[in-house]
Amino acid sequence: MIRMILDVLYIFCFFVKSIFLIPSQKRISSKDPAQGIRSSYRIVTKVLRRIASLSGVRLTVYGLENIPKDRPALFVSNHRSYFDIVTMYPLLPNPSAFIAKNNLEKIPFLAGWMRLMRCPFLDRENTADGLRIVKDSIQLIREGISVCVFPEGTRSPGDEMLPFKEGTFMIAQKAGCPVIPVAITDTEKIFENHIPFVRPGKVTISFGEPIDMAALDRNQRRQVPALVQETVADMITQARMKDS
Repeated sequence: MIRMILDVLYIFCFFVKSIFLIPSQKRISSKDPAQGIRSSYRIVTKVLRRIASLSGVRLTVYGLENIPKDRPALFVSNHRSYFDIVTMYPLLPNPSAFIAKNNLEKIPFLAGWMRLMRCPFLDRENTADGLRIVKDSIQLIREGISVCVFPEGTRSPGDEMLPFKEGTFMIAQKAGCPVIPVAITDTEKIFENHIPFVRPGKVTISFGEPIDMAALDRNQRRQVPALVQETVADMITQARMKDS
């Protein structure tokens, strides 16, 4: 209960500060978009690290060497918890945008920071909106901004992953960027398993080897969604074996 109170108080204080910070960051972005997103990225990652610390997250990370430092990438991850973003985002070395559900666009201050980070908002009820998201994500990558996506489409409630949506991988194919498989384990034990309480626990995040879509032929590209999902599943199994 204490950790939940600390998280709520910290987030509330940050949102109050955001009344002044968001307009300031918008002014920076209007003059220099690249500088604006880098500045917002530093603020957001600092806040997320603090939330993880207050929540008692003990983080183990594998495969950081697989993340490209000099080019954007498409990060493709399983999805178990709201804490997936809290723990994963600060690990990325460069500004990145998450593809998010459009209902988050209605949350004050949170939506403001997400817009500053160039996060695309997806209407899952509108199938045609997926094409817009693909186009927007390709543009982000061409501007040097990585994109993170949860291709299951929603948080999976159990140990089994939902099928990865194939349209996700069109982003990497059209933008010519590498795909980085990401496996996140046990974030649901921090919050979702006992809502509304936050409990400390260990979280493991694994980054797989990059998959270069440009080097694949058409038949190989069709197999990438299944390959990435299999890779993520294997990394989850390996992480749990190491933790046991």
